[in-house]
Amino acid sequence: MIQNIIFKLLLKMNGDILMMSLLLSQRLIIGKMEFVQVPNSLKQQVYEHLLDSGAEFLAGDYVPQ
Repeated sequence: MIQNIIFKLLLKMNGDILMMSLLLSQRLIIGKMEFVQVPNSLKQQVYEHLLDSGAEFLAGDYVPQ
């Protein structure tokens, strides 16, 4: 809950979804967080970065839309 609020505030302040999704995908790759912790508004972009990195398995059972 609090993480989602912080992410939304960061997105509004910076307005840079690309950089936030890159950061989150890297945190997933190094094992600092899990895909379920990614805010819903960023899951698609994070999944695409994971796919580009060959680490889409980290998204678990997420199905891109």
